[in-house]
Amino acid sequence: MKDPIAYSRAQIALHWIIVVLMLGQYLLHGGIEAAWGARMDGSLPNEPFPNPHAIVGIIIFLLAIWRIALRLRVGAPALPEKEPAALKAVAKLTHLAFYVLLVGMPISGALAWVLGLELPANAHGVAAKVMLALIVLHVAGALFQQFVLKTGLMERMSPKQMMQKSGS
Repeated sequence: MKDPIAYSRAQIALHWIIVVLMLGQYLLHGGIEAAWGARMDGSLPNEPFPNPHAIVGIIIFLLAIWRIALRLRVGAPALPEKEPAALKAVAKLTHLAFYVLLVGMPISGALAWVLGLELPANAHGVAAKVMLALIVLHVAGALFQQFVLKTGLMERMSPKQMMQKSGS
């Protein structure tokens, strides 16, 4: 894995596309919860049907796989030297957890929806809460880097950087 000085255009674009899609998943999840409840109580036939939440979940899964492949191929910039070792460890674990959840949540959601199984549905619900906590931690860490440590870390993933770059 390389240690580039900046994220590629594709990495930045994928980051923000996934952010927007995840935001939509959280804000509009009521419809899938209602449909799931109806399937489980028998008022809706136990047949999977296409729904926006599931379709967006599949898109997030595919984009996450692409993002992981890019990270393995292109690498990621090193964390700032000024950052304490403990914060670097938290950042690395947080990113690993993001990738695991971005792949695992669509899989558990698909298993629950297609097979009508409660165990993966419950796992999906727990993962959604963990993901939300990770998002809060990630944003807090980025703001801490920007305003307390003053490392300029947020600039690396700025959409403005994407517009200035070319390639991958």
